[in-house]
Amino acid sequence: MKANIILLFLIALTTGVFAQKELTHERNINHLPVREHTITLRKATVNKAGKEVMGMTVNGTIPGPTLEFTEGEYAVIYVKNEMDVETSVHWHGLLLPNFYDGVPYLTTPPIEPGHTQKYEFPIKQSGTYWYHSHTMLQEQSGVFGSIVIKPKVQTLDYDKELVLMLSDWTNEKPMNVLRNLKRGNEWYNIKKGTATPLNKVIARGAFGAQLNFWRQRMEGADIADIYYPAFLINGEQSIEYPEFKAGEKVRLRIIDGGASTSFWMTFGGEEPLLISADGLDVVPVKKNKTFIAIAEAYDFIVTIPKEGKIEFKITAQDGSGTASAFIGNGKVLPAMNIPKPDKIGMMQKMAKMDMKMGAHSLKFQPKKDERFKIKEEYGMQMKNMQGMDMNHSEKKEDSMASMNTSKMDGMNMKSETMQMDHSKMKEMNMKSDGSTQGMEGMNMFSEYSYDYLKSPEKTTYDTSVPVNDILLNLTGNMNRYIWSMNGVPLSEADNIKIKANQVTRITFNNLTMMHHPMHLHGHFFRVLNKNGAYSPLKHTVNVPPMQKVTLEFYGNKGDENGDWFFHCHILYHMMGGMARVVSYDTPRDPRMDEFPASKIIAETDKWYSWGMVDVASHTTGFNLVTSNIRNQFNASFEYGWNKNIEGEFTYERYLHDYLRIFGGVNIENETPESLGDFKTTAVVGIRYLTPYLFNLDARIDNELRPRIGLGRSIMLFPKLSVFGYYEYQIDLGIVNDLPINKDFTSETVWSAGAEYMLSRNVSLMASYDNRYGAGGGLSVRF
Repeated sequence: MKANIILLFLIALTTGVFAQKELTHERNINHLPVREHTITLRKATVNKAGKEVMGMTVNGTIPGPTLEFTEGEYAVIYVKNEMDVETSVHWHGLLLPNFYDGVPYLTTPPIEPGHTQKYEFPIKQSGTYWYHSHTMLQEQSGVFGSIVIKPKVQTLDYDKELVLMLSDWTNEKPMNVLRNLKRGNEWYNIKKGTATPLNKVIARGAFGAQLNFWRQRMEGADIADIYYPAFLINGEQSIEYPEFKAGEKVRLRIIDGGASTSFWMTFGGEEPLLISADGLDVVPVKKNKTFIAIAEAYDFIVTIPKEGKIEFKITAQDGSGTASAFIGNGKVLPAMNIPKPDKIGMMQKMAKMDMKMGAHSLKFQPKKDERFKIKEEYGMQMKNMQGMDMNHSEKKEDSMASMNTSKMDGMNMKSETMQMDHSKMKEMNMKSDGSTQGMEGMNMFSEYSYDYLKSPEKTTYDTSVPVNDILLNLTGNMNRYIWSMNGVPLSEADNIKIKANQVTRITFNNLTMMHHPMHLHGHFFRVLNKNGAYSPLKHTVNVPPMQKVTLEFYGNKGDENGDWFFHCHILYHMMGGMARVVSYDTPRDPRMDEFPASKIIAETDKWYSWGMVDVASHTTGFNLVTSNIRNQFNASFEYGWNKNIEGEFTYERYLHDYLRIFGGVNIENETPESLGDFKTTAVVGIRYLTPYLFNLDARIDNELRPRIGLGRSIMLFPKLSVFGYYEYQIDLGIVNDLPINKDFTSETVWSAGAEYMLSRNVSLMASYDNRYGAGGGLSVRF
């Protein structure tokens, strides 16, 4: 009885605390002018890239409308869901109460079909931001739009402004895209012309570099995952803005709303003036060729020329496509063209560097803290260069971040003190992005440095504030399409616990060949660069391949309380597990009691199924796979012209990326003449992806007969691959009786062939099998 009374008292106290916070919140905002918006999410047939497909629209358009506010207002936004599925909206880059952040099940209730959800929060900042769905892959289907917040006082000199929302478009269902990535299909690279088959590698004299990549279980350098038939600016591949007149200064508010594409931005005419990054002012700098990562925002001021119109051009990072906007009238002042990156050249440079690649995306012991071991083992080993220990110097640079910041409304920052001193870095002959002069290949990713961004005010923290250092190695597996941090995907990770009265310093150590734009919800953070105490504040930071980036943030006010999502903004990487929950370890909002956070986490560990049917003149085969991160079921069936039938069903468990254990049953007819007389054996074993990308199957059956199999496929030319398989089984007579005068019996199976991809789902196939002979036919994937 006494315990029940105490429990009721605690519930009442907790409810009262939240109610008091709500009342206080309402009293504080009563004096603010209210700005309302309503957006409606619908499924609709849209025409993109010359094809009508089903998409998701906001107020009937892709992208959705621009939501405009003025700093100091109180935002009230109604989101109507007229679709037949759940949805959500995240207000990217906005500082707002945790409950309205928009991550379903983690911070905010999902919006059920037919329901309207109200979001409300004070506008504490100005700048260029955006909104998008945080439900599954809806962002790729079209649920996104821009946000423009005008400052209370205009400080920049310009006449007009224009929002340019960048995006990528696929005519496939996004879930089918992810399923294709999960199965390791090479079609997307083939389709967009970025594949590096062996004939191109050999022609460039890069076979040694290719062997180095294969040895580390990697096919080659990769830049982007998906084939997109169109890249868009405000929903169009080419768009005109003739309303801007000669001599006008125009503020371009540019947002990368792509699901998985970062872009190079170039401008025709005079060099534009970069004035803002991720919504916050930076020291103005003239800059033409600028890299914009997914989810970043940059503002430029351009002057419309008298003699023509400016071309603003975006080029996909892997060179697979472009889009342009033309601003003004008259002849076109073209933007510079960005050449396609040289993937084979990248492989050659990396092969000459002391680098170990292939850090596990899936660890054997996910709860064991091995982050520093992973950092030491993988990546660039730059010790003893010019007599210096680069790893030690790097730690020294990270610790040099001086600790104070100027006050900025809503940014939770303190008064200024000291500035980072980078003068000693010169003697290291080392660039600010971590690359070095005089060492071939080490400046390969120097273009992705943030050194051109400088805050107009100091952003450092007081030296008396304690610092919590966190190392996050970014890890991934392209073959299985699993992405993680420290070898642990979100579904196996604990929350990152932080404290509001500490500086949290996170070092990203990218051990993959992909860029990762990392976004922390509800916060701005310092991105440490050569500008020291004036390092810029951002909400999204791009981490280049095999590079390190350090950020810092400090939360000391109520809005930061709660759990916040922290993830790679490549949508398919996030769904593959590269995400975390950052937690201030404060009580969960009671309004979320019926929405378990486990549901959003489970989205990154979904089951995916795929299969293949081979129909040939000498054999027919069927394979079906169902897999999530750790578990996989396999079913196979094979019928040969000589009336041999074999089927197998196995379950396997991944211990880490390359090793799994399995068990199952094998069914085979004992003689060709007896199609109704089958023999069933139980099998257990291991499957292992070896260096040089051979698939090894080592097993033993219930008759104690060991068997080993080895297979490999290599792309020789674009669309054309060769494959081979060898299998050897031995019976030592432990269970079965052997023929007279035989110490053992054995069976050898081998096959070799070629496959030519006609499309993502269909290939021509020809092969020779020592059991069935030669033949050809079709392979159909589904």
